[in-house]
Amino acid sequence: MQKLAALLSLVLLAGCVFPGVYKINVQQGNIVDDETLAQLQKGMPREQVHAILGTPIMLNPVDDSREYYMYTFQKGGGDIKNQRVIVYYDGDSYTSYEAQLLDKTPAY
Repeated sequence: MQKLAALLSLVLLAGCVFPGVYKINVQQGNIVDDETLAQLQKGMPREQVHAILGTPIMLNPVDDSREYYMYTFQKGGGDIKNQRVIVYYDGDSYTSYEAQLLDKTPAY
């Protein structure tokens, strides 16, 4: 009986580390590159910035003078690569941005 339990446990544990398990690529957020950011011009209304960059991932309900665009990519369960863009406004007019972009966007 003990041999059967040990064999069953070994088979079940071996299934957890099966080498042929496929891990998918996971990407989330807004893909923003230098070409897209070059389209932004000072004084643009917020709606026009959203048309170019997409919907921001995070909004601050207390301070609407900035919006956050994030992008993360994880290839097959590996390391997570991320980028961040912060867009600044004066009222409803675009003023500037800060960007930490990936050297190469993996999704392309």
